[in-house]
Amino acid sequence: MDVNELKIAADTMWTLLAAFLVFFMQAGFALVETGFTRQKNAANIVMKNLMDFGMSSLAFWAVGFAIMFGVGNALVGTSGWFLSGGESTFESLAWATPPLTTKWLFQAVFAGTAATIVSGAMAERTKFSTYLVASALISGIVYPISGHWIWGGGWLAEKQFLDFAGSTVVHSVGGWAALIGALLLGPRIGKYGKDGKPRAIPGHSMPLAFLGVFILWFGWFGFNPGSTMGASIPSIGDIAVTTNLAAAAGAIVAMLTAWIRFGKPDAGMTGNGALAGLVAITAGCAFVENWAAVVIGVVAGIVVVGSVIFFDRLKIDDPVGAISVHGVCGALGTLAVGVFASPRLVEAAGVGRPGLMYGGGLAQLGVQALGVVAVFAWVAVASLIIFGAIKLTIGLRVKPEEEMEGLDIGEHGMFGYPEAFLGTTGISSPETVARAREELRAGTDAAVSANGEVVTTSSHA
Repeated sequence: MDVNELKIAADTMWTLLAAFLVFFMQAGFALVETGFTRQKNAANIVMKNLMDFGMSSLAFWAVGFAIMFGVGNALVGTSGWFLSGGESTFESLAWATPPLTTKWLFQAVFAGTAATIVSGAMAERTKFSTYLVASALISGIVYPISGHWIWGGGWLAEKQFLDFAGSTVVHSVGGWAALIGALLLGPRIGKYGKDGKPRAIPGHSMPLAFLGVFILWFGWFGFNPGSTMGASIPSIGDIAVTTNLAAAAGAIVAMLTAWIRFGKPDAGMTGNGALAGLVAITAGCAFVENWAAVVIGVVAGIVVVGSVIFFDRLKIDDPVGAISVHGVCGALGTLAVGVFASPRLVEAAGVGRPGLMYGGGLAQLGVQALGVVAVFAWVAVASLIIFGAIKLTIGLRVKPEEEMEGLDIGEHGMFGYPEAFLGTTGISSPETVARAREELRAGTDAAVSANGEVVTTSSHA
């Protein structure tokens, strides 16, 4: 085996390892969403996180990969359906040495990440069948089209838009789709009182949520350094360092911001602060110096707390903060590249211009802003069409009584935590299930009048 063959083998193994790390992020998302929501919806949450990866894998194999990376035009790829056509069909990925199937797997786990972001913002009231349809369409069409513009040689790539690992390509796409879905769904029953003020609906397990945060932080070392798709690239270590620094700064500053705002170091805000820092640094992890990564994380930590409060006041109910973490901080991180892009690093990458802080003027920042706005507009319109069509046909939301009793039993015929609802034995029978469902409807979260108005609330489950 010659040196070139060894390089290809090493690059392939590194890219596969990174893909496996990013795949494991699905477990992190599942745990974060489960912990931040109520136990009566736990099985539904993990089912959605499992199945959106299944749906996105098939959709991305059939059409998404071709749309995103296939030879086409400035707007969309038009060749390579079902992973056909060979390396020449996907010339936008020719810069990486691993074989095509390895490249596909690495990109497929990214598509799954974009799709699963939507789950959290629409949690606890979305029909399971509806979510499966939306997941396939987002990962098979919506995500790949804007992805083609940036990573597939499209019009934003031609303008040297910089998004190394996907603050906009992946995270903002998922965040903006989540925003439209949450808007069309409406808030959970009991979330807002008659005076319009938001009520806290605590998640049932902060340990689960924080385990998810740790897994996501771990998986991000595949997400960002893995986007080199090459083990022999010296910048892998630098990318890992900027990734870690931004996450640490985001967590610390979100904690301090929440401490000042609420009088306590809020755990949920702190966890989301770490994720906000990770999302924000994803675009510029290969283009900014260490100190700039810390600054980006600091700003993300402040912004994510303010953003969660902002959307709550707009009555956009996002149980896990996905819109703020992924949509808002994804846009923030993308714009930050236009401010902090290092001349040394963009020259080494062979693409882009120095940021505003280095005397580069508004050139790169302007391109970054154009990309943020364009992707937002595309995803918002496409998601409005998808979720709007679903709402008018099969419906987006479960019935009020099903939402009250929890989606576990209504959508899946089971409880994620049987002993919590069926008694200490956890033994299921028609009688125990019927009694548990009746108790959940009557007093778990709210008593709902005939016209759907919330008249009482309780914090159980």
